[in-house]
Amino acid sequence: MKWSEMKRNNNMKAAIFERYGGPEVFKITQLEKPEPKENEILVKIQASSVSASVRLIRSGKHPDKKIFTPILRLIYGITKPRNQILGHEFSGDIEAVGKNISRFQKGDKIFASTTGLKKGAYAEYICIPETWKSGVVAIKPNNMSYEEAAVVPIGGLTALHYLREANIKSGQKVLIYGASGSNGTFAVQLAKYYGAEVTGVCSTSNLDMVKNLGADKVIDYTKEDFTKKGELYDYILDAVGKSDPSTCKKVLLPNGKFATVLKGIYKEKDEDLIFLKNLIEEGKLKSVIDRTYPLEEMVKAHTYVDKGHKKGNVPIIISHD
Repeated sequence: MKWSEMKRNNNMKAAIFERYGGPEVFKITQLEKPEPKENEILVKIQASSVSASVRLIRSGKHPDKKIFTPILRLIYGITKPRNQILGHEFSGDIEAVGKNISRFQKGDKIFASTTGLKKGAYAEYICIPETWKSGVVAIKPNNMSYEEAAVVPIGGLTALHYLREANIKSGQKVLIYGASGSNGTFAVQLAKYYGAEVTGVCSTSNLDMVKNLGADKVIDYTKEDFTKKGELYDYILDAVGKSDPSTCKKVLLPNGKFATVLKGIYKEKDEDLIFLKNLIEEGKLKSVIDRTYPLEEMVKAHTYVDKGHKKGNVPIIISHD
């Protein structure tokens, strides 16, 4: 093997961003392929996603500009990003394992998320610990494609966290605002799993999709205001962070609860991802995929999602084998 071929084999393709801004900040480049440490697994990434959290970091701005934008910049870089590879959730194949790894082996198909400062799923390879404080990893559901599995860790775990926090019981009335997005599509299905009577709020074009996910009722927010229909709810989850909390609270039953994903930070757990995996393999939970883009079209993918009309999730295909 020639030296030039060896060098290529030690490289990987990645989408990086060197400044904050719109989708145009991404560029495709070649980086050195990482090597796993003793407590790490090397994953060949097959798919990732355009998640809300990735878009937030890419922009360098938070909807709450006075409080959270300075915090965001303090964490990720004041004038420019410290970590130039984004991508929180992903699926892929374990290509190598460190000598201290016990849960996984070479060849395992996994899905995972990296939270905190690490990120890095917008690249062909990533090294992660098999158990760590800022992410989760589990064996991929056997009845899902890589693209379908890659979008579960963030949207699925977010929806699961809020519904568990509310202690949803059978027969309770639950309203999901933003039912057609990533968090919302998983929340509708999980609320039905817990036995709730579910109302989904979305736009006209998404009504049938939300119904097909199991919603008992759907409300077109472009034509109706759910707060003026005379219906009261045990729990309202704003799955997109765009509702008016004070208005929502007026249509809660006594002891009813309201939550928005915009304010929450929660601890991800491997056992919760495994719980979702089991539901998926039992046919009780699925991913909604709008469209997919290859890594090379990262700018197009983020441009599409930034328009605010996606249905469910938009995966990024990282590898093409």
